[in-house]
Amino acid sequence: MDQNLAYLHEVLSNYVEENKAALDIDEKISHLDYSSEEEFVRGLNQEQVQMLSEILNKEMHYANESGDHERGYQLNEVYELLI
Repeated sequence: MDQNLAYLHEVLSNYVEENKAALDIDEKISHLDYSSEEEFVRGLNQEQVQMLSEILNKEMHYANESGDHERGYQLNEVYELLI
């Protein structure tokens, strides 16, 4: 699994119980073999892109505030493809 998608999978695990769209996205990451985050993002619908953008924005802020700059960087790589 692509490293950026591995970080994304980890982040989404915090949302899957309360958010069906997050669960759907997480299942895509887990069950489909994406060669890159670009390929993954192309497979998302508009609702998933919007929801994922909101989650990533929040999680990147949290990662940077807590000093986990590597995590923030990896999540930002996916975020930039969404916008």
